[in-house]
Amino acid sequence: MNAGSWPFSSLRGISRLAAAIRPRAAPLLEQLMPMSFRARRAGAILDRMAMLPFADLTEIIGDATPLVLAPHPDDESLGCGGLIAEACAIGLPPAVVVLTDGAMSHPSSLSHPPSRLRVLRRAEARAAVAALGLRCERLHFLNLPDGRAPHDELGVKAAAHRVADLARAYKAGTIVTTWEHDPHADHVSAQTIARAAARLVGARVVSYPVWGWALPRRTLLPVGSVTGVRLDIARHLAAKRRAIAAHESQHSGLIADDPEGFHLPASLLSAVDRPFEVFLFEQ
Repeated sequence: MNAGSWPFSSLRGISRLAAAIRPRAAPLLEQLMPMSFRARRAGAILDRMAMLPFADLTEIIGDATPLVLAPHPDDESLGCGGLIAEACAIGLPPAVVVLTDGAMSHPSSLSHPPSRLRVLRRAEARAAVAALGLRCERLHFLNLPDGRAPHDELGVKAAAHRVADLARAYKAGTIVTTWEHDPHADHVSAQTIARAAARLVGARVVSYPVWGWALPRRTLLPVGSVTGVRLDIARHLAAKRRAIAAHESQHSGLIADDPEGFHLPASLLSAVDRPFEVFLFEQ
């Protein structure tokens, strides 16, 4: 994960401004937002997510193999490790596609320059999916640069065609990727690419929050309603914890020579260490 790349479209800029200014000014800005945005506080949205009804996995992905699109090595474990484990358990092992190489999590490290970190993070991802019960040959890397997943039309189109090719190869009926309001540019790109790929193959898109769980509760988001379900992953929680632990470079002192390097915050690890995962449907 590279936590330094934050999206700043005009809409998200408005939302962040509303969260940053004085509390008494935020209601005025909320009134000025177009009604179609129906801005709501992140806290209310996250609370609603945590109370969504439970559903079986087949209600989320149907009866076909899913394709999981993760922005970085570790997002597959943090956001939907339980889904991966459950899909393997019921005989629908997913394809997992990692969008970026994750090589910029520790940009100042001399012991782990990008070339070495890229290799390490691929190895960590393999260990993680193995902990979830997935064979490593079903794990694929697009190797786009960390922090620079495409947002331009040509870049999105090229990446979407690569994802679509894999979706066809696995006969995937659902593409599972990060929530469009995750406050990280690569996560937003993954959502855009997933939607484009889904259109190419006639699949549906289901989203999972990762960094969305860490949004300040007063942040304004253009979300009118929350449509989705929770998946009970209690029986896979130990496997999910092992998968997250496999991404050692992101949560331990393994890389010790970059004090500004990325480290998964305890608050996020706590948010994803629950006996359920949230999956959101397109509205």
